[in-house]
Amino acid sequence: MLDRHLLPLVKRALRPVARACVTRGISADSVTIAGFILGMLAVPALAAGLYKTALVLIALNRIADGLDGEVARMTTPTARGAFLDIALDFFFYAAIPLGFALADPAGNALPAAVLITSFVGTGSSFLAFAAIAAQRGLTAAEYPTKGIYYLGGLTEGAETIALFVAMCLWPGLFAPLALIFAAACLLTTALRWHQGWHAFKTD
Repeated sequence: MLDRHLLPLVKRALRPVARACVTRGISADSVTIAGFILGMLAVPALAAGLYKTALVLIALNRIADGLDGEVARMTTPTARGAFLDIALDFFFYAAIPLGFALADPAGNALPAAVLITSFVGTGSSFLAFAAIAAQRGLTAAEYPTKGIYYLGGLTEGAETIALFVAMCLWPGLFAPLALIFAAACLLTTALRWHQGWHAFKTD
């Protein structure tokens, strides 16, 4: 919901850093992989109750996620880069709730499972729509620089990161935050199913 408004601002802010990466020969794929590793380090940090450390690692992951796209556009965007970007992002999103579940299995495991299940819904509907849209040669006018068809919704990247930030700042509220956001994700999934049903109907 917020991505279309925030992405242009993020791109402008990261452009000087991207130029520095290109000058030093740092590839977009390298940035993607480094960002993924940093993001995954947040999981053991969360499990150990180091929530502020996890927050920093999550922030670094998101900076890298914006930076790799800018580096790619300044060099040569590739299909492999687009694949890595989306595949590693979805794994990262699902791993963060796992970290909270490991920190407090008794209180967080069930809400984390519900949240991860809702992420499967948003992720699968997003990727299924993108796959069929690619077959039909469709492009998302609101996200022209994305490597695949970017289908928006109530819960997108910006909202998910805002959720993770809130969880790290107030870990005691993980369970209600997870369940509320899971409900929003399930609504997003249903809306995407509806959109796909109508967008790909047989003419």
